[in-house]
Amino acid sequence: MAETYASDFGTILLFLVGGAIFVVIGLLTAKMIRPNRPNAEKLTTYESGEEPIGNSWVQFNPRFYVVALIFIIFDVELAFLFPWATVFGRRDLIEATDGMWGWFSLIEMFIFIGILVLGLAYAWAKGHLDWIKPAPIIPKSRSKIPAELYQRVNERKYNSSKADKAPTTD
Repeated sequence: MAETYASDFGTILLFLVGGAIFVVIGLLTAKMIRPNRPNAEKLTTYESGEEPIGNSWVQFNPRFYVVALIFIIFDVELAFLFPWATVFGRRDLIEATDGMWGWFSLIEMFIFIGILVLGLAYAWAKGHLDWIKPAPIIPKSRSKIPAELYQRVNERKYNSSKADKAPTTD
């Protein structure tokens, strides 16, 4: 009587299917038993407890994203130091290789940290870490149309739109 066992891939597939079924059953059960009473208050955007006012297309400083990305990069890279310290710090590995394992791991980590320092120096040199935004350099246009004409068109456009929206008193 031969016993058949699922292969390792079959076991993984079984766990994936079981997990997916578990998630779907949980979501369907929650949908069936929860109350569904939407109102204007529930459908508003949540912004740290503040009422959303105005247009969502506001000017947002992209330096927030750059600083967040740099933080995440260095945070993840720092997480690689912990396994390195536990694996390469094992005394039995260092003694088994006459100390070469320890030197190899130390040189490898210096290279790793050196790459991180190069990345930080690059971000610093490019000015991504400077919070004060430098004054923009306005490029000189070589157009045959005089700049004063552009200025008059802009003034007429914006002055007429403000005059149209001004409240009238009748």
